Amino acid sequence: MTDDLLGRHRAVLPDWLALYYEEPIEITHGEGRHVWDAEGNRYLDFFGGILTTMTAHALPEVTKAVSEQAGRIIHSSTLYLNRPMVELAERVAQLSGIPDARVFFTTSGTEANDTALLLATAYRRSNTILAMRNSYHGRSFSSVGITGNRGWSPTSLSPLQTLYVHGGVRTRGPYASLSDDDFIAACVDDLTDLLGHTRSPAALIAEPIQGVGGFTSPPDGLYAAFREVLNERGILWIADEVQTGWGRTGEHFWGWQAHGQNGPPDIMTFAKGIGNGMSIGGVVARSEIMNCLDSNSISTFGGTQITMAAGLANLNYLLEHDLQGNARRVGGMLIERLRAAAAPVPAVREVRGRGLMIGIEITKPGTDEADPQTAAAVLEAARAGGLLIGKGGGHNTSSLRVAPPLSLNVAEAEEGAAILENALRSIQ
Repeated sequence: MTDDLLGRHRAVLPDWLALYYEEPIEITHGEGRHVWDAEGNRYLDFFGGILTTMTAHALPEVTKAVSEQAGRIIHSSTLYLNRPMVELAERVAQLSGIPDARVFFTTSGTEANDTALLLATAYRRSNTILAMRNSYHGRSFSSVGITGNRGWSPTSLSPLQTLYVHGGVRTRGPYASLSDDDFIAACVDDLTDLLGHTRSPAALIAEPIQGVGGFTSPPDGLYAAFREVLNERGILWIADEVQTGWGRTGEHFWGWQAHGQNGPPDIMTFAKGIGNGMSIGGVVARSEIMNCLDSNSISTFGGTQITMAAGLANLNYLLEHDLQGNARRVGGMLIERLRAAAAPVPAVREVRGRGLMIGIEITKPGTDEADPQTAAAVLEAARAGGLLIGKGGGHNTSSLRVAPPLSLNVAEAEEGAAILENALRSIQ
């Protein structure tokens, strides 16, 4: 059955639509932190549909909310008052930390970033965008144009002029050998110099922790230091929280809070985990920025009732059960366990991350040269052991991504770490 489905997939879907594993699997159902494939194999899920199943598979509170809402009305568009959308917007605005916030819902993180770029360029009357090297912001024409990761940027054509800034990757590049303070100072000097050679950009867009880039990040405070330079010139800061939001990093509810010394971002985007698998994205911005557009707009599917009901139930569960605290506690244990497991493996260059957002970078032993074949072998070995993880990294997809649902317990973390340890040993 799976072989037949794979053939049908290849016959009607694009060649560039990636599939994991030499023998791709069909996931048929899930519960908690586990999923099952069409052949009945059970896996511990440490990737959550690309960081999207944030709380748990088949979470009763979410499935109940979706079922009850479906029995009333599924969709009406933004042309009509929508109680679940208003209620979720109120919660998100309050949690965002952005003063006088307005919220616009979309169907994905790509669309959220696309909207943020529209707002920033319209507000600032500039089509120049600052972005980070190794970044990823989506698959639309505009978001591909600002993505600083060659593997995910299929065209150089763009409606925007993009200038790339140093700083998103702490342990690579020309400043890697510096101390954290000197690293930040060098990146700020680079940004200041860059701005001396161009017309004033609309905004800097940055992921606090780069997701597709392999869970890399700068030292805390880098974007706060950038903010001082940006504020002097009126340049906006867009925080892309599609992967870092909702407490996944453990230490903070939003990734930007590790860089919040100079206040919250002007615009923030979110998606993925808030819907626990339902298609929700969104933008939060100060009212004068959100309201700067001078023509009408709607969203046909953004904010639709059934996804908003899911988002409300999921957010309530996350807050009531302190899943941010759980990500901090269990994630801290997991990352130390993985560091210990990786220490004797020469191919592991670095284990990094925060909370339940952990990256394991694989290189050719004794070098900084990416080794995507070995990374793929670890992915396969983990799957054979009953664990699903992800891949990423700006240097040839050579980083493993570990991002379980935030309700992960200690026993499951230990089980997953043991499987990953065996997978890493298998490549020696």
